Parts: sequence; structure tokens; C-alpha cells
Amino acid sequence: MRLSVILLAVMASTTAVVAAQQKHQNTVIDLWAQGKPAFGVYAPNENPGPRGQRGQPPQPAVYTREGGEKLAMNPLYDFVFLNLEGSYDAAAVKAMSEGLRSPKAVGRKTLIVRIPPIVKDGAEVARTRVKETLAAGADGVTIPHIRNVAEAKQAISFFQDTKTTVWSPSNPKGETLAMLMLEDPQAVAQAKQIAGLEGYSILACGIGSLAQALGGDRAAAEAATQKVLEEAKRAKLADMLTANAQDVEKRVKEGFLALLMQGPTADEAITLGRAAAGR
Repeated sequence: MRLSVILLAVMASTTAVVAAQQKHQNTVIDLWAQGKPAFGVYAPNENPGPRGQRGQPPQPAVYTREGGEKLAMNPLYDFVFLNLEGSYDAAAVKAMSEGLRSPKAVGRKTLIVRIPPIVKDGAEVARTRVKETLAAGADGVTIPHIRNVAEAKQAISFFQDTKTTVWSPSNPKGETLAMLMLEDPQAVAQAKQIAGLEGYSILACGIGSLAQALGGDRAAAEAATQKVLEEAKRAKLADMLTANAQDVEKRVKEGFLALLMQGPTADEAITLGRAAAGR
């Protein structure tokens, strides 16, 4: 009952704030301009079947228009993060985009799609996927596992080849979101140089993948995450990080501008985060 009351209050305040302050189609950009964080969720895999037996490949994830529509009706969400890093699927982008644009939607949800890294299938395939993903209705694309400055420049060029205008500190009127992820120690060591590049929107540290690359050293991964955050702030870029009910208030205070939740406690975590952010 208490959460229902909170949701109704958020719905009313969200409608009022958006009407009064919206300057961009992607309202997360307006939040960032005010120094406030945006909150989102991973699009949940809708495949109810088994995830695969030992020695067999996992069953493919399923994302539908109906699933997107359900997410669109939740007033807590500013953005939805569709993770296609492991298995790219342009049809999933289209379905999720259509669902999020449902007439039943509470506010406009920004759709950010993570595609496979450049190293997996090569630069030209990644370039095509960025263009295809945006054409299918995504508001932004995440390119994971950027390995160095040269690859960061290459990733930025993918967005320049599209017919969209990327929001960045040097282009505050842009709408498309371009996100780069640093997920190994060598890339993090070049965070300052990468943050200094123009033409993209979000710089993030993939703390889970980085911890694995560091042999499970979570303390070192956290230190690297803070380093990337410092460089993102200096460059006036947004920084995205996963969070939960236990650490979301801390992450808000640290200055992460995009916080990503998942699972059954996502709404609780976002409610706590919004309160901490004065939203």
C-alpha cells in the first residue's frame, strides 16, 4: 500500500516536472542539466523457458512490445537499458521501442541499448549495429569494452556516421546518447584521455567486468570506478553505474548521473534513490 501511494505521488510530480522543464525529447538530458540523476532498469528477459542445460548454449532472451509497454507504465523509470551485448537482436530493439512509446506510458522513457563490443565482430559490424539500433527506435547506444583511446575515437565515429545529433557537453542541444564503457585496467588507465574526447554523452566503468579482469579484487574495481567518475565529472559527461537498495543513496551522493537497477527490488532502490536526489 505504501509503495502504491509513493508511485502515485511520483506519477503526479513527474508529470508536473516534465511539463515545466522538458527541453529535450530524452528527458534524462534535462535532469542532467539540473545536476540530478536519472534512474532506470534493465529490460527483463521475458523468456520463461529453461536457460539451457550443462554443455548446451543458453536459450535466447526474449523482449516484446508488451514487455516494453509494461515498463513504460511505471512512473519510477526514466530510462530502460536493453542489454544485447551477448546476442544482438535488432527486432528486440524495435519491439521494446514500440512498447515504450505506448499511449499508456507515464512520461517518455529513454531507451539505451548495449550492443556487442567492437572486438567481437569487428568495427564495420559495430558501426552498422549503431546505425541500425538508432533507426529501430533506440535513443542511445552503449559500446562496451572500449580498450583504448584509439578505439574510443573509432566508437565515436560510428555515431557521427548516423543521421542523429549526439548530446554532449559541447553539443547541449543534441538528443542521441552515445555511451562508452571501460572494463579492463588498461582502458581505465587511459580514462583521462578518453574523457577528453568530444562527441559522446556517457562514460562508464563496468565494475563487474573490471572486477573479473582484476581477479575478483572488488576494492581495486571500486577505486577504478571512482577514477572514471572523477574524469567524467571533469569532462561534464554523465556516468552510469549499477546500483541496488543498499548502495543507491551512496551512489547518488557520489555524483553518478545514471543509476541502473534490476530484479525484484529495483523499484525499492529507485524510490530510495529518488528521495536521496530530491526527486
